[in-house]
Amino acid sequence: MSPPADTSLANRYGSQKQPLSRAAKRGIAVAALAAGVGFMAWVSTSSAVSAVTFKDIGFSTIDATQAEIDFQVTREPGTAVKCAVKALDSKFAVVGWKVVDIPPGEADKSADGGRTVAQRVAVRTESLSVSGVVDSCWIPGG
Repeated sequence: MSPPADTSLANRYGSQKQPLSRAAKRGIAVAALAAGVGFMAWVSTSSAVSAVTFKDIGFSTIDATQAEIDFQVTREPGTAVKCAVKALDSKFAVVGWKVVDIPPGEADKSADGGRTVAQRVAVRTESLSVSGVVDSCWIPGG
């Protein structure tokens, strides 16, 4: 006679696992909630600390050796910023590149308190460019 099915399955796969206690489930839920709140706090403070944004405004080709790129940078007043701008040809190859230093500005009575500054940058090019954009902006040493 063969052993009962429960016994043979237990021998083959092991006994049934005990379910988590109510206290263990509550502890896991509290830990997950605390981790979620901590993550949200980190996300909200990290984006506020390094708030440098840029916006492409315009572009013009002077000739086959030079282009002008217009853009805006928004940062906290008193913060120096560096931006990398590039000129592109019709195949999207980079034909000109320049890193621009934007000095710290002072807070003023404008609508945004002096956070946004407009820039026009001349970039030397290897060949005729058809587009110019800001690649990135950052706080030096930050």
